Amino acid sequence: MIIINNIKVSLDTDLNDVYGILSSRLKINKQDIVSAELYRKSVDARDNRDVHFVLSIIAKLKNEAQVLKRNKNAAIFTKKEYIWQKAESDIRPVVVGFGPAGMFAALTLARAGLRPIVFERGADVDTRTADIEQFFAGGTLNPESNVQFGEGGAGTFSDGKLNSGIKDIRCRTVLEVFHEFGAQKDILVDAKPHIGTDVLKTVVKNIRNEIILLGGEVNFNSRLDGVFFENNKLKEISVNGKKLPCEYLCLCIGHSARDTFKMLYENGLEMTRKPFAMGVRIEHLQSEINKALYGEFASHKALKAADYKLAVHLPSGRGVYTFCMCPGGEVINASSEGGGIAVNGMSNSRRDGANANSALLVGINPEDLQGDNIFAGCELQAKIEQKAYSIANGSVPITTVGNFVFDKKAEIETVKPTVKPNYAFADFGEIYPDFIIDSLKDGIIEMDKKIHGFACDDAILTAPETRSSSPVRIVRNETGESVSFGGIYPCGEGAGYAGGIMSAAVDGIKSAEKIIYNINKE
Repeated sequence: MIIINNIKVSLDTDLNDVYGILSSRLKINKQDIVSAELYRKSVDARDNRDVHFVLSIIAKLKNEAQVLKRNKNAAIFTKKEYIWQKAESDIRPVVVGFGPAGMFAALTLARAGLRPIVFERGADVDTRTADIEQFFAGGTLNPESNVQFGEGGAGTFSDGKLNSGIKDIRCRTVLEVFHEFGAQKDILVDAKPHIGTDVLKTVVKNIRNEIILLGGEVNFNSRLDGVFFENNKLKEISVNGKKLPCEYLCLCIGHSARDTFKMLYENGLEMTRKPFAMGVRIEHLQSEINKALYGEFASHKALKAADYKLAVHLPSGRGVYTFCMCPGGEVINASSEGGGIAVNGMSNSRRDGANANSALLVGINPEDLQGDNIFAGCELQAKIEQKAYSIANGSVPITTVGNFVFDKKAEIETVKPTVKPNYAFADFGEIYPDFIIDSLKDGIIEMDKKIHGFACDDAILTAPETRSSSPVRIVRNETGESVSFGGIYPCGEGAGYAGGIMSAAVDGIKSAEKIIYNINKE
């Protein structure tokens, strides 16, 4: 079997006719193709006067040796199958947190035959959805069931973006699992796969049910509140005030569990401060982003809503970049603590909303924080969230790019804010320190050089985006365990080892593998 890469085809090409595409590209008869399937598809819009697809196709051919010899884009293809590990033991590992890291850790342990016990502080996805919808409608925030906490983690109420910069065989496995449990088949082919919040809600339930079917348990409204050790090894944990024995704990608490961070630190787990980022959400009309990136092809039926990823390095030395871009999506109130505001972005599978939105973030290094307090980053996040709540009287602070960057009157024009339930114009200078404000202004101007119209006056800015990553790392060693105590496996975004659904899910699998390995040694 071989793979043929870098096959450029027009947007009008019938992508279902893989045999025809391959026959034309390789100049061979269709009869010489034993089998063929589309393996990868991306949109090349670097030149918006020539937007086209770039494909990779895997195939079995009668004359593979000749094709390999004469085509520089052809190579031997060996499908790498992930082998789910097995264990035979009565030990039942515990997984705390049921976001991407926790879900995939628990699934890996369940498929190994270890019947994991999962504790998630938030609610199941259906209850959680109801809690979030009533909050968006103007109801009271539930600090234990919201955009941050609950089945599926924060990723369930974002966009389900599955692209990642990591290179790992497990990435393909994560895609295959998501598809197995209900995600659309496109995610196996698209270069920038996404599922969408509407579909993810079903997928995470299906994964939960698989874990239970394999003998695991999934407990909601169950918060880890204590860890207990003997001879530097985990002996017991406490959940909702009740102690239970635990030898292996996969710690997938997410980046917003500030109370759990402090509890673990007070119990002796070594942590360090790490770089993180904060900023705002920026909203444009999706139609304008499409025009800027796709030019005359913007309305082509073969193209989905355009997305972008931008980064600039400023003379000040600061980096400003976009993150978690949500085509055709909306900005959401992602608060998890009373008296504070935090925002995020989300979109459904169709990505057919009027606006595009993205996080616009400024990098923050540990040396930017005063003193040596491990939780200085968490405290800065909380302080900014509380300022935002106060300055907007409980509403979500917004402004326009025209006002923020160019000091023009702030007015809502063509771009309508999407955040719910209420928003209010505010001076972002009263929310963020000067270095973040100055970096955001300069970053927007620089990004306009890459996407014309990015700095348009009527683009909406919503603040504050504070939860893009964890400001702390729970230090682990080569065995995957905490350097402080055996039996605790810090994992995922909250522990400081991932940044997004895909990398968190992969880290969950890898942490589970280490637990399986150590159990098998016993």
